[in-house]
Amino acid sequence: MPAITSQLTRQLGLFGAVGMGLGSIIGTGIFVSVGLAAGIAGPYVVVALVIGGAIGALNGLSSAQLAAAHPVTGGTYEYGYKYLNAPLGFSAGWMFLCAKTASAATAALGFAGYALRAAGQDAALKTPIAVGTAVLLTLIVLAGLRRSNVVNIAIVSVTLFSLLFLVFIGARTALGRAPQNLALAEIAPRDLFEASALMFVAFTGYARIATLGEEVHDPQKTIPRAIIIVLGVSVVLYCTVAFVAVGVLGGQRLGEVTRQSAAPLEAVAGELMGRGGALVLTIGACAAMLGVLLNLILGLSRVLLAMGRRRDMPAALAHVNKRKDAPPVAVIVVGVAVAGLAAVGNVKTTWSFSAFSVLIYYAITNLACLRLPREQRTMPRALAVVGLIGCLGLAFFVDWQVWVAGLGLIAAGLIWFGAARLLSRKS
Repeated sequence: MPAITSQLTRQLGLFGAVGMGLGSIIGTGIFVSVGLAAGIAGPYVVVALVIGGAIGALNGLSSAQLAAAHPVTGGTYEYGYKYLNAPLGFSAGWMFLCAKTASAATAALGFAGYALRAAGQDAALKTPIAVGTAVLLTLIVLAGLRRSNVVNIAIVSVTLFSLLFLVFIGARTALGRAPQNLALAEIAPRDLFEASALMFVAFTGYARIATLGEEVHDPQKTIPRAIIIVLGVSVVLYCTVAFVAVGVLGGQRLGEVTRQSAAPLEAVAGELMGRGGALVLTIGACAAMLGVLLNLILGLSRVLLAMGRRRDMPAALAHVNKRKDAPPVAVIVVGVAVAGLAAVGNVKTTWSFSAFSVLIYYAITNLACLRLPREQRTMPRALAVVGLIGCLGLAFFVDWQVWVAGLGLIAAGLIWFGAARLLSRKS
């Protein structure tokens, strides 16, 4: 059957694209996964951040080249189809859906955790609040990209202020406690690489810019520039905040707080300034989780739109509204999936699963970049080779139960893909 080709309108410039990228990155990763990684690697969490950020940067450069050469909605799903083959293209889209639905559920749970701590309420309310938040953000995305972008810019501004506030008030204390809390002891390589895999996920929000390629003005220039700006700002901010957080509380205590409440930075601010300081971080964290959730629903719905166009998913998902600024069926399906996963998941499980899935996704991104024609390549092929090796290597340092489940999901996805192709040929 022919692909469905209804188009979305271009309405996102460089400022908006950078805002979308920052809204996707500066959220769950910095407010939750820093604590998860610290519980595994202790003071080596900064090293894990550097490793995860370096591999993320390599993938970002590959994504930038691909987006400039082929600026369409769908990201690596479309790059895989164009430069590799249909099964790899489908697998990229499938793993993106799996990874980012899990990340979105983590963001919803993280928001609920921070909000409940601020209100002094029972953590038993975390699940219903997370589900309700997913529904609310779905409604905002249904209103269209322009309105979503306005909400996102406001959210990012609040988030950045709260993090800079934490760094400002905590730097001196972190330096004073550094001999105790940041002293490097022996660490098993597996722990370091597992922490690096968890932190890698935190830097992958730039993919949201590529998945919105059809809605960006002058995408050949805007998307690469936005990705590079977003990565640079995010790596510096993450490393600075991680240094302060571990320096103030220590890696073990930070990990324990994260497991108990999914709100580690609120505990850091509380240690420094009591309830007043904690409230500032809580507001920033809540804003950050909302920003990540908003951007993930946007990105997931656009990948579903692209898969619906190719009939890898039901054709109804390719429907675009009259304003041509949202695919409503795809947005609703994503919202339901995120709310459902938030209802049954927990932060560590959803984040670890997201780490494995997104590493496979970016392995395909780098593989597609290696197939770019010479005239469309703007950077050495060696960067994509190192990115590919890094992704495949880190993918198997998450909990073995997670990667077994991930491999099973890939197999299930390919079975769906084969069945959809067979039905399409018969019809």
